[in-house]
Amino acid sequence: MNTKLDKSIDKIIEKVNNITGKSPDVTIKKIEISNTSMATIYIETISDSEQINNFILKTVEKEIIYDKKITSKNILDVLFNSIAGASMKKINTYEDLIYYLFNGFAIVIMNNTKEAIAVETRRNLSRGINEATTEAIVRGPKDGFTENFILNLGLIRRRIKDPKLWVNEINVGKRSITKIGVVYIKDIAEESLVNEVIEKIKSINIDAIIDSGYLRELIEDDKKSNFPTLMSTERPDRASQALLEGKVIVIVDNTPFVLIIPTFLVDYFHTPEDYYQKSSNMTFIRIIRFIAFFISIITPAYYVAVTTHNYSSIPTGLLLNFATQRQGVPFPGFIEALIMMITFEILKESDIRLPSAAGSAVSILGGLVLGDAAVSAGIVSPIMVIVISITAISSLVFSSVDVVSAIRTWRILFLFAAAFFGIYGIVLLGIYFLIKLCSIKSFGKPFCFPFAPFNFNEQKDAVLRLPKNKLTKRNPLTAKKNLIRYVPKRIDDE
Repeated sequence: MNTKLDKSIDKIIEKVNNITGKSPDVTIKKIEISNTSMATIYIETISDSEQINNFILKTVEKEIIYDKKITSKNILDVLFNSIAGASMKKINTYEDLIYYLFNGFAIVIMNNTKEAIAVETRRNLSRGINEATTEAIVRGPKDGFTENFILNLGLIRRRIKDPKLWVNEINVGKRSITKIGVVYIKDIAEESLVNEVIEKIKSINIDAIIDSGYLRELIEDDKKSNFPTLMSTERPDRASQALLEGKVIVIVDNTPFVLIIPTFLVDYFHTPEDYYQKSSNMTFIRIIRFIAFFISIITPAYYVAVTTHNYSSIPTGLLLNFATQRQGVPFPGFIEALIMMITFEILKESDIRLPSAAGSAVSILGGLVLGDAAVSAGIVSPIMVIVISITAISSLVFSSVDVVSAIRTWRILFLFAAAFFGIYGIVLLGIYFLIKLCSIKSFGKPFCFPFAPFNFNEQKDAVLRLPKNKLTKRNPLTAKKNLIRYVPKRIDDE
């Protein structure tokens, strides 16, 4: 229930002090003018005192102190019409006062008035626009999202100057009151999808949303899936491409990671650069990515299977070579592979957590010195170092941390299946893996589309990447209106 503001300025100040615990950064300036009292309340750490002086106090001095015709009854109206703030709102409840106060607004209150003015005076606490750090940019725009909500929205509007680009703003978090924007193109996106996203966000009841990762975990459909059903991106060009496909993006204040809804498996094999370069070249690169995906999951398991159970599945000469290299290694192939995989994960984690300069040094030291020392000591075989290295390099093709984590989980599962049942275990688990992938949903949409269910038209931009004049239609699962994105020019049109 909204509590109305008191008429007495002293009571308002007292309540604000009680609510904020007389925090030292809550500044209250009280002025006596025209036989009445006025006060300005703002939080010094998130409000710009220079803006307050220029927009509010100088206006008070000019319009009220030196204007004898103004009475105490119309001071608030005069201020509202005279202050040159970028954004102003009249408020009449304590809930609104606290909300705007903690969003960087300065609150102007007047004695014997049950209203106040909130003037936007936010201090610029965000960093500038920099290149995305988690998604490498080979060719394309170098700007990336920041922690500023308005700036992020501006980066998208800069690319899509369409009045049909709509934004639905929601505040989530009882304590953080985090601003969340649901962005979509009205005449492309499916209305039911937009409504579902909005309803799920509105239903969240949590203390705080610190990062978009909080939100993703709370609204995604298949929480048991290893693969992420919502994509996070730092790149405005990727987000803009998703909007033009009829998808919905969610901007969360205070984080540079924007969510894309829904997400399909093939999206993780695509990059924005795929559409900035020749189609034939990018088709080859996409095929490489799919090959790397299967190599990173199955290679250690296959090696363990053929050296433990299924000797006849590889040539005799190669098998003898493997056996020769394994002479003196005290562990079976399964344990050997597990040791190497865990070692690599430790090295990778240390590389991520340490400062960049030290991290690179640790990776080189671990990869070269420890690997060579392990082989020389007879702890692991040289071929196992090669197998794990190929596996690790293949997984690094994917920039999404969530996809890499999912690959790691399934790699270990395949390794156990191979250790106990050989190639038969790999085949059986592979069937389960495909069934599991095909059963995943992302906001009601099949995660493996356009492979399952199969869509012939969408194969033009799945593994293959045909020229843009062949990609005439949007994804039919996300774009329910305006399906045509490109109309080839005909000679008779001239």
